Amino acid sequence: MNQHDSATLHRTPVIPGAVPARAGLLWGLLGVLAFSFTVPFTRVAVADGGLPPLFVGAGRALIAAALAAIALIVTRQALPQGRQWFRVCIVAVGVVIGFPVLTSFALTTASASHGAVVIALLPAATAVAAVGRTGERPRPAFWGAVAVGAVCAVAFAVVQGGGIGSVHLSDLLLFGAVVAAAIGYAEGGLLSRELGAWQTISWALVVASPVMLALTAFSARDGVSGTASGWWAFAYLGVVSMFLGFFAWYRGLAIGPMATVSQVQLAQPVFGIAWAALLLGESIGWSTVLGGLAVIAAATLAVRTRATRAVSAGPAVRER
Repeated sequence: MNQHDSATLHRTPVIPGAVPARAGLLWGLLGVLAFSFTVPFTRVAVADGGLPPLFVGAGRALIAAALAAIALIVTRQALPQGRQWFRVCIVAVGVVIGFPVLTSFALTTASASHGAVVIALLPAATAVAAVGRTGERPRPAFWGAVAVGAVCAVAFAVVQGGGIGSVHLSDLLLFGAVVAAAIGYAEGGLLSRELGAWQTISWALVVASPVMLALTAFSARDGVSGTASGWWAFAYLGVVSMFLGFFAWYRGLAIGPMATVSQVQLAQPVFGIAWAALLLGESIGWSTVLGGLAVIAAATLAVRTRATRAVSAGPAVRER
């Protein structure tokens, strides 16, 4: 059978021409920039905007699922095959259900600055998940950079947030969100090499839509009211954080190396707290400037220390 034969079960991804060496990092950075508004906008929606946290966490996925379904139908995408459905479900549980719902509840009490701790831990968690799932074997220097980056990012978020203190329910919810997102990112990045970047998140959104519809209906059973700013933040979360941002992010992970691209997330706390200052009026002092420089330096060190080899023969991302 040739590569155009519809009866071929194994679909080999094809990319036109060679992929530039830094393409994965650039796509990943674009995704991180889109995601950097997620924590402050979630805070705006659930705390300042007055929208129920379950409604925000589940409802934004419904918006994205509607857009995903339209895109899949219009472009006539082929259905995932066999085990790919199970892997799509893993992505759905991690990034469509787990992360949005857990962070929405956490940010009803935690500040946007404190919520940045989630973003600070994601790079290290994603790197671990990626290595375990894909078989990438980074050099020891890479893991050293990951550790330094994680410490710098966590210290930056803690100082900016005024200290973590004792463990609260919001901290446990944020930790659960980190684990869910890391697994979803790693599996989604790998699956994007077969289905395509935007196709992967689109199928995950569609698969999760019945669950999210039920949760949204339950949360809105007594009616939903919120401020204009809350609804605008909710719209961004649905269209960009849950949909468009993943186009760039999963493409970057698919090009890889996944463990290396994941470290671009170290810049996200800097972006997120900057937006929190602009949107929520949080003050930015010298500790923010110095902490931001430390995080960016650690991110640069991590992304320059590339993985030595991976299971796959090379980047494979399907364009349509």
